[in-house]
Amino acid sequence: MGATATANLLWLIFCLPLAGAAILLLGGRRTDPWGHLLATVLAGASFVLCLLMFTGMVGRDADRRGVHDVLFSWVPVTELDVDFGLQLDQLSVCFVLLITGVGTLIHVYSIGYMEHDPDRRRFFAYLNLFLAAMLILVLADNYLGLYLGWEGVGLASYLLIGFWQHKPSAATAAKKAFVVNRVGDIGLAVALMLMFNAFGSVSFTAVFDGAPDAGDGVLTGMGFMLLLAACGKSAQVPLQSWLGDAMEGPTPVSALIHAATMVTAGVYLITRSGPIFELAPAAQTGVVVVGAVTLLFGAIIGCAKDDIKKALAASTMSQIGYMVLAAGLGPAGYAFAIMHLLTHGFFKAGLFLGAGSVMHGMNDETDMRRYGGLRTVMPITFVTFGVGYLAIIGVPPFAGFFSKDHIIEAAFAEGGVRGMILGSATLLGAGITAYYMTRVMLLTFFGPRRWATEAHPHESPGSMTWPMIILGIGSVAAGGLLVFGDGLPGWLEPVVGEHHSELAIPVWSMTLIVLAVVAVGVGIAWRQCSGEVPVVAPEDVSPLTIAARRDLYGDALNENLLMRPGQQLTAALVGVEEGGIDASTESAGRGIGALSQHIRGWQNGFVRSYALSTFAGAAIVLATTLAVVW
Repeated sequence: MGATATANLLWLIFCLPLAGAAILLLGGRRTDPWGHLLATVLAGASFVLCLLMFTGMVGRDADRRGVHDVLFSWVPVTELDVDFGLQLDQLSVCFVLLITGVGTLIHVYSIGYMEHDPDRRRFFAYLNLFLAAMLILVLADNYLGLYLGWEGVGLASYLLIGFWQHKPSAATAAKKAFVVNRVGDIGLAVALMLMFNAFGSVSFTAVFDGAPDAGDGVLTGMGFMLLLAACGKSAQVPLQSWLGDAMEGPTPVSALIHAATMVTAGVYLITRSGPIFELAPAAQTGVVVVGAVTLLFGAIIGCAKDDIKKALAASTMSQIGYMVLAAGLGPAGYAFAIMHLLTHGFFKAGLFLGAGSVMHGMNDETDMRRYGGLRTVMPITFVTFGVGYLAIIGVPPFAGFFSKDHIIEAAFAEGGVRGMILGSATLLGAGITAYYMTRVMLLTFFGPRRWATEAHPHESPGSMTWPMIILGIGSVAAGGLLVFGDGLPGWLEPVVGEHHSELAIPVWSMTLIVLAVVAVGVGIAWRQCSGEVPVVAPEDVSPLTIAARRDLYGDALNENLLMRPGQQLTAALVGVEEGGIDASTESAGRGIGALSQHIRGWQNGFVRSYALSTFAGAAIVLATTLAVVW
């Protein structure tokens, strides 16, 4: 597809799923019989369109691959002129392919998973709405368009997480995700204001061209506000608390939002905003610190979770931490952050769909201590889940080996104390990941059967297993394809810059070290979980285990530092309003009322009283006039 045709058709990429959402939501129950099929076809059509555009990009020179189109003038005011513009370049096309490709597979999977849900049509409408918002986010050529998609994704995730709103836990989880993300969204809103104040524009081109001439304080503030926004969407410390609770939504939602798309929006924002962070070292260091803390934070939490979906959610938090850390390394890490994002989209979506398949065969049971031995009754789920497991722990030649190892190498290549700290954090995270993911694998598919008597596990239907198989293939092949030849770093170089990193030791030595750490994690998990596991494990007295089961007290911290002080401040403001403002207003009203009551007594209806008042008034006027004259 030529550059002109690509530019002219960019709007169709997000308008196809947007049209599907509109038809299903406005059409109501009349669309129930075929709504899920329409939504899936439109998602697939968007993917095919993007695939054609991608093949056209590959056939053009590197400096001519990006295309741009302005649909209309969006905000035409005196000092701010913002067009609704779209751009497809080497960075955005990676996200568009991931969103539409994995999104289509999840649509297909949902046909079987949600088959018996009476509101399946509404669920597919929300899926289409989410895809449209996410596509606007990554296709926009300015921060205001990105902000539109950013808020649309927040709305759609709220609707999807709380889809089963009859469950109090689901309604609460949706509200929590919405509120926490709004905190992050304040950061993006403030960053937009800073951009307009500093550059008079919010377009990527104007902001990045003007950044070298901006003050350090402005760039640092802008960077930290963008980081705050990324923390909210990508569930990074300190705004990570919503992700585990969001597992209350249907499992396809977990695969779409919390594995492949929404939680990667923060990584996209940081990478796209690279020219800002590179000129703001303090903000860039903040990105690295957040990523390093979160990758360990999530990994530790994952070790103590018995709910299969919550263990995978903690894993998502940790893996996004790797991406954020890599993005914080600047040009040395941008490409590896995107590489891990793409491979993670395959294997984590496959793991979530595998978890959904297990739940589908186990009467929606999520406690892994009540599984065991499922490999014999769910062979396809076992194999596809196993491929995702090998990919996430970084076993060669699976996808995660190629992407995560590059991040570990880039962290150590920073050199000095900084490099040792960051490299050690990524290496330790790899070992912990191997431990908790092996625990998930063993408790679910190996060991004695610990099923409840009413459970009759069985393999899922083809509409669910085929997407799992395709994602499993991607979990094997994606990593190698991304490093083949110039690979992804060469593809992204015109957008994110050229990367240079030198390890103090040979790469093969670092690979052996990483694999040894992974083997230790696997061995510890095998020793602990390969035997008999009680259905209800005794409470562990280890303070770290208790803390991990409570999400390292993230909710308690938010409650004591934010919620309770906020409630107290609100109560104080209400007191000021009721005791001060309202009281003074009411006193003034009562005084005027009393005065009116008194004056009203003069209006008695007797003519003689009115005549006397008139005579008295005339006498006063006459006396005053005479006094002035004399």
